[in-house]
Amino acid sequence: MRRPIAVQLWSVFTLDDFPGVLRQLSEMGYAGVEAFGLHDLSPTAVRQLLDDLGLELCSSHAPFPAGPDARRVLDEQSELGAPVLAWSLEAEEFATEDSIARGVERVNEGAVNAKAYGMQIAYHNHWSEFSRLADGRRAYDVLLDRLSPDVLLEVDVYWAAVAGVDPAAVVRELGDRVRFLHVKDGPAKEPEDAMVAVGQGSLDVPAILDANSSVAWHIVELDRCDTDVMTALRESRDYLSAL
Repeated sequence: MRRPIAVQLWSVFTLDDFPGVLRQLSEMGYAGVEAFGLHDLSPTAVRQLLDDLGLELCSSHAPFPAGPDARRVLDEQSELGAPVLAWSLEAEEFATEDSIARGVERVNEGAVNAKAYGMQIAYHNHWSEFSRLADGRRAYDVLLDRLSPDVLLEVDVYWAAVAGVDPAAVVRELGDRVRFLHVKDGPAKEPEDAMVAVGQGSLDVPAILDANSSVAWHIVELDRCDTDVMTALRESRDYLSAL
């Protein structure tokens, strides 16, 4: 069950004093971060902050490097030192098999482009992936069948729960393609629900974390939080490290 624990930096995106926030995360005992944006700093400056604080950059949320913006994305993320770029398709892209196929073309193109830079791509799910197509198939299964084997998976267990599926079962069935888990907690009823510290909500976190031995990182994220987010991040890390 034990894996290094990181923070998805979307959790703290609206907070002031980014260097100070990173320092607090390091002092809490987090081993790394998953980047989201550069907080008005250069990629080199962000990387230096992380290195100075002993925080590993496990991955970065950045658009799939496909199409006209591919070089810009890859140059920026290469300078940052991101080993893996994680991103998602839009909800409307799961309407039909054809729309999924068009989206997957972009993901797979991104994987080819990233490989040339020594990076990998990871697909991050929300809840729309677990919707059903007109023929009854799960959209996520259609997506997975078409994804290049070079594309890793970042499973957001909370959004799976919001979609009404068993997160532990999803994590288990996806096997060794899963590199990262986004570990969150809360009521898991509606996407707009505020999240809580891991271990204080409705998810069976131990069962989820035990479901797949291939996972390399557990990444804590609070998309929205009604309490102090830094306190919730501290409580999340303390809970996970005690399992």
